[in-house]
Amino acid sequence: MREKLIYILGAVAAILFVRNLNVILNVLPDEAQQGAMYRIMFFHIPSWWTAMLLATIACYTNVAYLATGKLKYDAISVSLTEVQLPILFTGLSTGMIWGRIIWGIWWTWDARLTSALVYVLLCCGYVILRNGIADPTQRAKISAVFSLFAYADVPIVWLSIRLWRTQHPSPMTLPPEMWHALLWNWLAIILLMIVFLLLRLRQEEMRRELDGLRRLAHAG
Repeated sequence: MREKLIYILGAVAAILFVRNLNVILNVLPDEAQQGAMYRIMFFHIPSWWTAMLLATIACYTNVAYLATGKLKYDAISVSLTEVQLPILFTGLSTGMIWGRIIWGIWWTWDARLTSALVYVLLCCGYVILRNGIADPTQRAKISAVFSLFAYADVPIVWLSIRLWRTQHPSPMTLPPEMWHALLWNWLAIILLMIVFLLLRLRQEEMRRELDGLRRLAHAG
């Protein structure tokens, strides 16, 4: 059942991406001030929305693990966090390209960009930390605490342009057709992330089975 769902969601996501690219590249007009370059926002903005959504779900599953001790919540948490990484790097790299064209610089250490980079590094640290702990229960507990610590940066990233003066602009006012294209592409990205999440969950379940076999072998 899960394998069929993966194929179905993957196919729908692929169809949506083709449809969205046609709209973004061929249908929508150039933006008055940014020209054709503004089209990168249809990937940059949904990437960060998706990353923040996955981070929030992971926050709940980490709390659920600490409250119940059930390893299934740890499996969901690590899957969510690892699936975040490619979409985080997509958001970061597209933002740098956009900034280079619009601002004339690849990077600036303002509150939005710096807090976003810190969160990306914390997610990378989470993956490294997990790989350094052999015991499954200890790994899950320490990882959950570290992930909750990392999540404290998410509200800072989200609110930074409202709390501080940053190079990053405030949210733009878009005409309806651009909003529609943005939301359709966000849907495609979410479906793709669900496919990655289901695949990563299957890998984590296999890892847990191997951990159980190792414990039995050592006990014997």
